[in-house]
Amino acid sequence: MTTLRLGTRGSHLAVTQSSHIADRLRAETGAEVELVTISTLGDRSSAPLSAFGGQGVFVAAVRDALASGEVDLAVHSLKDIPTYADPRLTLAAIPLREDPRDALVARDGLTLAELPAGSLVGTGSPRRVSQLNALGLGLQTTGLRGNVDTRIGKVTSGELAGVVLARAGLARLGRTDEITESLDPIQMLPAPGQGALACECRADDADTHRLLSVLDDPGTRAAVAAERSLLATLEAGCSAPVGALAEIVNEGEELWLRAVVGDISGSPSIRLSASGPPSEAVAIGERLAAEMLAQGADRLVQASTPAP
Repeated sequence: MTTLRLGTRGSHLAVTQSSHIADRLRAETGAEVELVTISTLGDRSSAPLSAFGGQGVFVAAVRDALASGEVDLAVHSLKDIPTYADPRLTLAAIPLREDPRDALVARDGLTLAELPAGSLVGTGSPRRVSQLNALGLGLQTTGLRGNVDTRIGKVTSGELAGVVLARAGLARLGRTDEITESLDPIQMLPAPGQGALACECRADDADTHRLLSVLDDPGTRAAVAAERSLLATLEAGCSAPVGALAEIVNEGEELWLRAVVGDISGSPSIRLSASGPPSEAVAIGERLAAEMLAQGADRLVQASTPAP
């Protein structure tokens, strides 16, 4: 059998995630898989993501390599993929999602509520800043880029009181013991697609699509479809403070979608929910986004989008 070349970013987390998918492909299909690391703009630059518009900064180079035939498949963090389609590629599998919540890593094992007012918390996400400020805890935030070691190192060095990260990344790296609080979505809704992986191949590559399809989880696919359709309808990218989480409930009969659009200051914010059958995931996201737009979500999105 021909060896499949799997394209991935070179970060420790990206390689760990891609290695997990490669191991599953080997075990479940018998395919031979080798990893090919690709440098992306997001990896090479330390500028805030908002400076790039937040669209595809971590995936564009990998997707180009896939489209050109340099690699045969690619694995991404789903939240990094733009919501608009790339006709060259197809999303062949979305495996079972890891815990999508955000997580706090803080000094002395403290939770958010236990951090003294004025404590400095690191995050590069406007979504997290908005929701942290909305909690009214008096915490100060500062921008943050870099890998997991770099971010957590700013806590252990005493530079920051805490950092907020995606729990899924820490889980995949085997570092959940460093989490001091997994944040309830009532406090902080995650980014659309957070915790899910995306396995892509070329649109005309039926053989690789067939191999990848065994990894697909229909419940996860429906949930992230709802979240991403909401994001697309809001016309918001990674630079906008938008959180969304869809869950399959009632023994798989219902999809419940919660979303928030906020302001960096924490106020005002719009927080709504919608539900329906999982088969209508995209329509549920579109409907909820329309309700949020009717309440002024477009103004909040535009206010948070950096000028070109």
